[in-house]
Amino acid sequence: MYDYDYSKLRGKIKEIFGRQEDFALDMLLSPVSLSAKLNNKVEFTQAEMNRACKLLGIPVEFIHLYFFSKKVKNI
Repeated sequence: MYDYDYSKLRGKIKEIFGRQEDFALDMLLSPVSLSAKLNNKVEFTQAEMNRACKLLGIPVEFIHLYFFSKKVKNI
């Protein structure tokens, strides 16, 4: 499993919802579950990615920018 950089997604969540907790509720997730996903402990499902895009107004063609940007590892 890769570690993904969700900073762009976090920014969009803050822009649209203000708080991760509010976004988690609309995603039908607990805040703890959302946090685990944003911290690469648990993967987002395809359905969750689609729902997040709808809630955040992200066009599907840009999904890779929010969910598939790999973290750069410092060596």
